[in-house]
Amino acid sequence: MALNNQTLVTEFFLQGFSETPQLQLIFFGTFLFLYLTALTGNILIVTAISLDSGLHTPMYFFLANLAILDIDCTSTVLPKLLQNLVVEKKSISYGGCMTQLYFITCFLGTELLLFTVMAYDRYVAICYPLHYSTMMSRMVCMLLVSGVWTVGALSSLLHTGLMLRLTFCGPNEIQHFLCEIPSLLLLSCSSTYLNNVMIVMADMYFGVINFVLTMVSYGFIISNILKIRSMEGKKKAFSTCSSHLMVVSMYYTTIIYTYIFPGSGSSTDNGKVVALLYTIVSPTLNPLIYTLRNKDFKSALRKIFTYIK
Repeated sequence: MALNNQTLVTEFFLQGFSETPQLQLIFFGTFLFLYLTALTGNILIVTAISLDSGLHTPMYFFLANLAILDIDCTSTVLPKLLQNLVVEKKSISYGGCMTQLYFITCFLGTELLLFTVMAYDRYVAICYPLHYSTMMSRMVCMLLVSGVWTVGALSSLLHTGLMLRLTFCGPNEIQHFLCEIPSLLLLSCSSTYLNNVMIVMADMYFGVINFVLTMVSYGFIISNILKIRSMEGKKKAFSTCSSHLMVVSMYYTTIIYTYIFPGSGSSTDNGKVVALLYTIVSPTLNPLIYTLRNKDFKSALRKIFTYIK
């Protein structure tokens, strides 16, 4: 009975990518480059949107929040991952693991909600352009973003609290390079029934419902774009949402491919691929996708670099 009230495991060991020293150095260099690229790109996005009054619109306000999420997400996982690539003992303390679990769960859930809000913003902009300033007022945008961050934080707090009540008294090697819920549940020596129920509910809300809402929004958007008679008008309307649609498609397509059509490889390898997408690939590509074809953003960046010079 005493085991139910105490945690016997004081640290966890994380699984690496390879035991070969040369490969570990390659992974370290690659991940460090991607991490610095992600940080630089997303910091530039936040800085440009903050300093340029021309970018103080709902679309860029949501984009700045996405950039902040990407910075937080990469910084939650990558420093520890890089450390474990150069040290022999790939461990993380119990408290550090639970802290990482909370923040990574919070940021991923918040990002899914933010994608839905960004899709709604583009829906209003294209389907109700005359009412856009009213429907997406400053107050509405603040409420939407506050709600997104609050729901993400509370959901993560619930999952982390349920994890803290579990007892870990056996194996302490996590089959992953980070602390995530499924991998930790496999190590628990107490009942995980309630945890699994809440995971299914969270998957339905954050994954399925948000995906459906996002796709419905873009269904209306595409339908309205096709009704525009001029080709120039169609291009202009589509350019306002194509970047977001590209990011969302890449995000959800990888999740569906990994979990529904896993193909070859073990589930552990698939889990690592998904985690790499969340923590490295997506935060690195998002700034490039959103800014490469955006004239307003390029102009804002030129102003910043000119000011620095």
